[in-house]
Amino acid sequence: MEKGKLYLIPVPLADGAERASYTPLHHDVIAKISEYIVENEKTARKFLKTAGLTVPQSELIIHDFGKHAREKMDYNQVFANVLKGKDVGLMSEAGCPGVADPGADIVAEAHRRNIQVVPLVGPSSILLALMASGFNGQKFTFHGYLPIDKSDRSRKIKELEAQSRREKITQIFIETPFRNNQLFEELLKVGKPETKLCVAVNLTAPDEFVESRTIANWQSHKLELHKIPAIFLLFA
Repeated sequence: MEKGKLYLIPVPLADGAERASYTPLHHDVIAKISEYIVENEKTARKFLKTAGLTVPQSELIIHDFGKHAREKMDYNQVFANVLKGKDVGLMSEAGCPGVADPGADIVAEAHRRNIQVVPLVGPSSILLALMASGFNGQKFTFHGYLPIDKSDRSRKIKELEAQSRREKITQIFIETPFRNNQLFEELLKVGKPETKLCVAVNLTAPDEFVESRTIANWQSHKLELHKIPAIFLLFA
């Protein structure tokens, strides 16, 4: 019997961004799949409804891959129906599964079991921010979160800046939204005046904001980023 496939289904980055996030293929895939691996069942069901789900919600099979369920995940159960020829969908909480996302573990397991993995086109805050920054898109690195400790964070910023200057590489990183302001202030304090900083906020949302300036220029353009989804890019 031919195996089913693991579809990687991107999820909108912001409320109301469905039209900017879906393609006709999303609708086709979601219309035929009744089994999903998700981080949060409530938000996943909401997304599927807005994406045009035609399978009755009561008939869906949902596998919990949330923070507290990952360590005890039974992959034999997760992929049981795939081995019988049925497709399954993997969704992130926002953005693309497997990219700065724990879903990469599910994808790796699918490869180990020789299950075909099918990534769908969709929004990634990392790539969208890079596209809009005007920085080097030929060579870039995503670092995830910088250190929380202030001295360690300052040291890391200096290291990233020096590497960017040396190798002409775009450095990309994020922060927990309630610490965005502290990171932004630290970047302005530690970075050299001529270093460029891009701040991308609420990507794909109606109030989306993306702007690139030198550190010196940013010092006279303060931002309020508290509890707002943001991504930062540095280029020296």
